[in-house]
Amino acid sequence: MKKSKFSETQIVGILNEVEAGLKVVDVCRKHGITQQTYYVWKSKYGGMSVSDIKRLKELEEENSKLKKMYADMALENHALKDLIEKKL
Repeated sequence: MKKSKFSETQIVGILNEVEAGLKVVDVCRKHGITQQTYYVWKSKYGGMSVSDIKRLKELEEENSKLKKMYADMALENHALKDLIEKKL
């Protein structure tokens, strides 16, 4: 998937411009994005603040670390079960 040239904080700023009363067409033209991109961002980031996005990023990072830890533990558990079965 292509990385956006806008950061999450910039995206929230763009969404806030429309909430402040500007037209979607004008904001899209100003920032060089399509209306479709705007509405995709709105569905993903609508109603969020910058602090919410930072917290979301932190949670995603923590979640990925926990998933890696679980995968490692499951692999070790499986290896130990195989070892015990071979000895018995």
